[in-house]
Amino acid sequence: MGDKLSIVALRRGKEESLERRHPWVFSGAIEKITEGSKPLAEGDVVDVVTKQGDFIARGHYQIGSIAVRVLTFEKEAIDQQWWNNRVAKAKELRATIGMVGNSSTTCYRLIHGEGDLLPGLVVDIYGTTAVVQCHSVGMYLSRHAIVEAIREAYGELIEAIYDKSSQTLPYKAELGAIDGYLWGRNAEKENVVLENGLKFKVNWEEGQKTGFFIDQRENRDLVRQYSRGRRVLNTFCYTGGFSVAALAGGATEVVSIDLSERAVKLADENMKLNFGEDAPHQAIACNAVEYLKDIDEDFDLIILDPPAFAKHHKVLGNALQGYKKINVRALQKIRPGGILFTFSCSQAVSRDLFRTTIFTAAAIAGRRVRIIGQLTQPADHPINIYHPEGEYLKGLVVYVE
Repeated sequence: MGDKLSIVALRRGKEESLERRHPWVFSGAIEKITEGSKPLAEGDVVDVVTKQGDFIARGHYQIGSIAVRVLTFEKEAIDQQWWNNRVAKAKELRATIGMVGNSSTTCYRLIHGEGDLLPGLVVDIYGTTAVVQCHSVGMYLSRHAIVEAIREAYGELIEAIYDKSSQTLPYKAELGAIDGYLWGRNAEKENVVLENGLKFKVNWEEGQKTGFFIDQRENRDLVRQYSRGRRVLNTFCYTGGFSVAALAGGATEVVSIDLSERAVKLADENMKLNFGEDAPHQAIACNAVEYLKDIDEDFDLIILDPPAFAKHHKVLGNALQGYKKINVRALQKIRPGGILFTFSCSQAVSRDLFRTTIFTAAAIAGRRVRIIGQLTQPADHPINIYHPEGEYLKGLVVYVE
């Protein structure tokens, strides 16, 4: 007999969202907690039951507004075989969409939190290295089981597994997490991956997120299709993903803007990696919003891909003002016949709200604007149909007269 799990009992009627298979239990829905064989600690696996005591779900307990992240709606052991099965199913989805063993694209997301029924966990593949990022204490405490499951699923295809959870875990958990290799070690001095045949340097040890913004892969490819003969401005460029795609598509010149000097240096390096020293590319470290003030119709394709302005609903109003401001400036300054790619990666900003914000920006700018594309995250960032919050990336492609 194993340890008896602690039991989280819900208030009357609060089980309805779980019965619709939404994977979160909010702290306000809890009636009482009965401890099991040991005192309840953050990260423990708990059972969630109705007020009457009927089993609903099993998941990781955490401190905060989301009190339980559901791992399963079945009474099943969360053991090594369970982890192996979940990771194997995630890999199977990526094989189905053509990501595993793809010679022209060697980086993709293997596990996308709730989208892969593993809330609080992200795993990205960069060639032969898997990068793990835990967003919950429960996932962090399970990291060694996760490593074994990845090794079981990939065998010799994976040579190293790196943990980059120190910046994503709840800071109040005080886990003392230090980034580092959980298994193996990457032998390459310079990590270069392929995306649709284009080369990118990735530094998962020091870069943002897991090292690269994989979720914009298909949208970068669309920029590539629209860039021929156009002068392109890529704001919030990070390591220059959109910039490389634009030049590959035949842009006459590309200007990359980011507040981070390190980011624009990497963008320049990625341009040279693909197109040599004489690439028609200018990388500038400056404030993108300020830069947009003075461009005077110099560009006929502009990309606005800012960081998340709203991490949660409390700052939604300020975030919408931020999106409106940068879009007004871009729409005022873009050349007639220009194309604007504009994005929001804020989960708190719905697709309809983002579209309304761009509508408002267009009206203020006084330009005739038509939507020619509606964009989202790629298939390796799947959305659990019971968890619509997982659709965090929204984008519009607009034609500006």
